[in-house]
Amino acid sequence: MVFPRQPDGQKLALVMVGLPARGKTFVARKLQRYLSWLGHRTLWVNVGDYRRARAGAKQPAEYFAPDNLATRGERVGFAMAALDDLLDWFAGGGDVGIYDAANTERSRRDVIRDRCAAAGVKVLFVESICDDPNQIEANVRRNKLNLPDYAGIDAGSAFSDFQQRILQYARTYEQVSDVEGSFVKIVDAGQKVILNRIDGYFLARLVFFLMHIHPTHRPIWLTRHGESTWNPAGRIGGDPPLTPRGERYSRALADFVKERATTCPAVWTSTLQRTIETAMPLTKEATPWRALDEIDAGICDGLTYEEIRERMPDDFAARAADKFRYRYPRGESYADVIQRLEPAIVELERQRSPVLLVAHQAVLRALYGYLAGKPQDECPHLSIPLHTVIQLTPTENGYDEQRFQLLP
Repeated sequence: MVFPRQPDGQKLALVMVGLPARGKTFVARKLQRYLSWLGHRTLWVNVGDYRRARAGAKQPAEYFAPDNLATRGERVGFAMAALDDLLDWFAGGGDVGIYDAANTERSRRDVIRDRCAAAGVKVLFVESICDDPNQIEANVRRNKLNLPDYAGIDAGSAFSDFQQRILQYARTYEQVSDVEGSFVKIVDAGQKVILNRIDGYFLARLVFFLMHIHPTHRPIWLTRHGESTWNPAGRIGGDPPLTPRGERYSRALADFVKERATTCPAVWTSTLQRTIETAMPLTKEATPWRALDEIDAGICDGLTYEEIRERMPDDFAARAADKFRYRYPRGESYADVIQRLEPAIVELERQRSPVLLVAHQAVLRALYGYLAGKPQDECPHLSIPLHTVIQLTPTENGYDEQRFQLLP
């Protein structure tokens, strides 16, 4: 299940633009995960990775000087090699490609746009602009000093060199202009968004998503409800209450969050009582989301899988053959769940405080699949055990993950 593609199967290249340490890779990887999760064949290429692989990681700031004739041709070669690979991927059936590089010069962007146009690929420039020195410094220290470029180099020297690298790019930086075509400009980490020539549902949905993402380092905690009275019997669906063991988990979960939350977390549950009861020891003001309700098992609600196998063998076999697309009779499939979760994903990206989501196995598989960048078909098979908290902390490229089993 995907939202509509470009008219007539139009392919789309999202071309990042901006000085170093402005959050381009953060935005690019968010877009990659979002589009892949929605079912679009999406590829991310990073020109910096091509440079590190072919010229070595440890290049001084002078390497990036626009008037360094000894290295300019080499750097252009890396950029074109990445573009060649992206266009080859489009030719092989890709839907959306993300070209992650500084692309600060108008002449470079013209080449990219012309080559994409010749291959039948539409270009949307996504420019990250930030002049706040505190944000820039924080981004450099948090994300750039850990690059392979600075392995074994003390933090002070690495920070100074990266500042000089920024200045080299700034010498020839030209912001994207109206005449260059479609663009989105994200200013000061989303404080302002500027649009030009955005037409059609597909681009409008991308822009809506971009308007809600911003760099943040608050944790996200995912957990299933505590054990319900239906869990020991293996019954699916329904709206059963917690068992005494599930109630113990709810208290352990409240202690866990209170120990780790530095600010008051947002707490989201489904509308079903077992998730609401699980959140109750932490807060009586959790936000219930119908979008977080468990997958609708239709006429199979209340059955065990063994009962489904005996009474509905054809359905049991169909689910085993394609768990992602199988739809319970009068119920839902995992593809349906992903579609209804999209508004929750956008709202989750908008949050700046820690978020605890108490939900159900199928729903959390789909949510975790988005956050972890998993392909759609893998979602039904992801491990989301009972009485375990999955802690996800944002990084530039995704999330750091830790799992905490609170009850045996």
